[in-house]
Amino acid sequence: MLIGYSFWGFLGSGVVDTPDGGRSHRRPLVDGLRQAGHDIVFLQPNRDLCDAGLDLTSSYRWDVGLPELDALFLEWRWPIAGRNTTPCGRPGHTCDLHRQAELIAHYTHRLGTPTILWDKDRQLDPADPLRRTGNVTICEAAMRPSPGATPLLFPVADAILDSADPTMLAAQNRSTPLVYVGNQYDRDEAFDTFFAPAAAHLPHLIAGKWNNTHRWPGLNFVGRVPFPQVAEIHADALATVLLLPGRYAEAGQITQRIFEAVLAGCVPLLPTGVRGAAKLVPASLHVRHAIDVRHRVGWLAEIARTNNHADLIDDCLRRLDPFRLSTQLGVLDRLLRHPEPVPS
Repeated sequence: MLIGYSFWGFLGSGVVDTPDGGRSHRRPLVDGLRQAGHDIVFLQPNRDLCDAGLDLTSSYRWDVGLPELDALFLEWRWPIAGRNTTPCGRPGHTCDLHRQAELIAHYTHRLGTPTILWDKDRQLDPADPLRRTGNVTICEAAMRPSPGATPLLFPVADAILDSADPTMLAAQNRSTPLVYVGNQYDRDEAFDTFFAPAAAHLPHLIAGKWNNTHRWPGLNFVGRVPFPQVAEIHADALATVLLLPGRYAEAGQITQRIFEAVLAGCVPLLPTGVRGAAKLVPASLHVRHAIDVRHRVGWLAEIARTNNHADLIDDCLRRLDPFRLSTQLGVLDRLLRHPEPVPS
């Protein structure tokens, strides 16, 4: 099939001063779809070239018009005040939302093109008419998605999972006991409950866009970092905490941080309130509050570079199987061939 793919972000490393969690999994998904026999055309502007100066046009195709398609795939965009809700041409305006509206109007509504809407940030209004549109399938990156939605998790390449060596990862020297890589968005409550009180007593690092940090004086916020540095931070750390907004936790939506961390040998600590996701992390790494986080980090420091450490990382790696690219491609293949019926 010829799939029109709409995303606002990058295939490569992008630029430092803009968020895009999809950089860890978008290109593997696209390449996997192509290897499965599909053709892909990107329908938003080529930000890799325009913003980051990376020319991928010899390998991938962009089209800002309205080409003929067999299916439309949307990484869902939502209104962000002062950014994509302003008139075109205004300073700071991004046209992702306007372009998405154009694509939906033309393909989904006018032509009846089969449409997969991947609500990666759980921002689609529960009452949105698209949820009741016959040619639209809603996907969420969650273990327990919204009623009528299909789980489509963030994918990681099978070859990367299969080649990870827990013994080598455990043998690495790790100088930072606790880290968090990610942006502040709606995470203040989780940060207060699980991370900040523990970090006050441990060497730590917090990377990402955190604008309002006055509540946590003395913590080590380093700001945004280049995407390749994410792996370096995790490779130097014993543990991270999977901090989630409430709307993620209630749906069991674990972000790409889990496999970014585990593949670098950084052990993920999971708050117990994350619905339905406990099987993704060993029970010994479940935490109820910051005291648990401190105790787990202390225990990890005791077993660091031992067989027990390697066994723990191996357990974490095996639990990443639900994120395998082959599994997510199977979901998409089924949806492209046999779209989900819209609930009555």
